[in-house]
Amino acid sequence: MLYYWTMAQLDARHNKFNINGMAKNPRSIAIVDDDPSVLKALARLLGTRSFAIKTYLSAPQFLASLPEGLPDCLIADLQMPEMTGMELQLNLARRGVPIPTIIITAHDEAGMRERCKSAGAVAYLSKPVSDTALFAAIESAVKRPDG
Repeated sequence: MLYYWTMAQLDARHNKFNINGMAKNPRSIAIVDDDPSVLKALARLLGTRSFAIKTYLSAPQFLASLPEGLPDCLIADLQMPEMTGMELQLNLARRGVPIPTIIITAHDEAGMRERCKSAGAVAYLSKPVSDTALFAAIESAVKRPDG
C-alpha cells in the first residue's frame, strides 16, 4: 500500500520525530492543582503540543515524585490545601531545585502577582487560562538558562 503525505502532514511528522523516525524527547510539564477537572483540561490542552505531562493533586504528591526526575516546567495552582503554589515554589527554591514555575489562580488577589514573580515565578496567569498566554509562558520557561 502506498502512502501519500501532504506537506502539513510531513511537517507534523517532522516536528514529532527526528531524522531516524524516532520520537523526539518532548518537554516535560508537571501540573499541580487540587481540581481534577483543571488537571484533565490542562493535560489535554498541553498534549496537543506533544508535551510529556504528569499531573498531581497536591504539592506534597509532586514533591514526593521529584526523585523520579525534574520536569522542564511546573504549572501550579496558587490556592491549594496543604501547600499553596507559592509555598511549593519557595520550597523548591530552598531545596535548590530550579524548576521554572508558572502560577495559575482562579482568585487573583491584589499584590499576589508581584509576590509570586518576586519569588521567581516565570508567569502568573488567571483562570480560565488563555491557551496563547499559557503556551507563551511555557515557551519562556523552557528557554530560561535554568529551564
